[in-house]
Amino acid sequence: MSKGKEAVSTFDDFLRAFWLAAGGDADYLSLVRMTGKGDLPSCFAVSDFATAALGAAHLAIGELLHGTSNAAPRVVVDRRLASFWFGTSLRAQGWSLPAPWDAVAGDYRAADGWIRLHTNAPHHWQAALAVLGTSADREAVAQAVSRWDAAALESAVIERQGCAAMMRTAQQWAAHPQGWSVGNEPLLHRTLTAPVDKPSWAASPEHPLRGLRVLDLTRILAGPVATRFLAGFGAQVLRIDPHGWEEPGTVPEVVLGKRCARLNLREALERGVFERLLSEADVLVHGYRADALAHLGLDADYRRALNPGLVDVSLNAYGWTGPWRERRGFDSLVQMSTGIADAGMHAQGSDKPVPLPVQALDHAAGYLMATAAVRGLSQRLATGEGCQVQASLARTARLLMEYPAGAQTPLAPVAAEDFAIGVEHTFWGPAQRLKPAAYVEGSPTRWELPGRALGADEAKWL
Repeated sequence: MSKGKEAVSTFDDFLRAFWLAAGGDADYLSLVRMTGKGDLPSCFAVSDFATAALGAAHLAIGELLHGTSNAAPRVVVDRRLASFWFGTSLRAQGWSLPAPWDAVAGDYRAADGWIRLHTNAPHHWQAALAVLGTSADREAVAQAVSRWDAAALESAVIERQGCAAMMRTAQQWAAHPQGWSVGNEPLLHRTLTAPVDKPSWAASPEHPLRGLRVLDLTRILAGPVATRFLAGFGAQVLRIDPHGWEEPGTVPEVVLGKRCARLNLREALERGVFERLLSEADVLVHGYRADALAHLGLDADYRRALNPGLVDVSLNAYGWTGPWRERRGFDSLVQMSTGIADAGMHAQGSDKPVPLPVQALDHAAGYLMATAAVRGLSQRLATGEGCQVQASLARTARLLMEYPAGAQTPLAPVAAEDFAIGVEHTFWGPAQRLKPAAYVEGSPTRWELPGRALGADEAKWL
């Protein structure tokens, strides 16, 4: 089989998996076409994964438009640009993007294997150093880690409310109770809710999601990627963060097109503001741990009572069943847990973990969530039903790991012509943004707001 046929076949497999998981009709799949060439270097088919994830989300926009017109628009996805969007879309001009990791975060050799510490958030940093009993000096941390067994250190950091993951093989993960649980979960948990009155809005080709309100309770990368996508097709996205929360390494990348406000959901007045926003939203996207909103009195039933027609889309790191369903996790940790980093190490003949070249689990899960959200809106228009959808990084990882890479062609480097015309005047300074990697016929992506700081806006709908 030629490289071209291999790429198309793997792309088609991923696209079908993403689309059917979101409840899509297989007849729509023929509307998506891939162009471009090249591969992100990995032992897994990451560029196919990226292209298909973008293809599914844009196909959902096409399906929504088909519901209000006679013809379903075609979708074209550029494989090379999709690969780049899974990295970073932003090129700063005259200023520097913050470092993605703090000084302590990273992979360390323990007494019997490898472990990754995730310490970007101050409380996670404090938890790891408290367990290790050392300062924030990387060499001191490495020496302290070397005296621990990886599993014992992982457990100790987790017990202190920190974030860590020992490196497991794919076989070890499959045999682990959490790996077994994830392996028995669908790619998306999707439940339709009782129908209510159908909404009055209609999708238009110029701005397919114009007039829709998206309440964004997401952090770091996967959820923000989903809501950035929705903003690009005209949705009013309002991101809510706690007072004092910052994530400088990712915010410039993912707040494009959004308004950003702050609320304390434990304070009565601000909680009331949030509930009003939720009652008036069309879509809620949230990335808190499985029961975090329930602990705040905002479980799924309560959210549904506030807003019966809500399209409610959520993300969890390690799946929605099993002993780790409440565990804190991030893309880089899930790669360690599930065997991805180990597979990369062996494929490269390295003596240390080799992760994916990009945060592919985050990005793919984000576009899968966006696909589910837009499909939920189509369902809402057709029947009046709302929906609840749950995605996870670990289950997304399982899909990727089913497709080892074949022969690979290097991507041509990013060039000036890959960027959109004009300057994005972000809160941090001028920047260029990559051209969109996919196109819905007759409905180009347009972000109307540049990247802005967290907390820059009032917590209200416009």
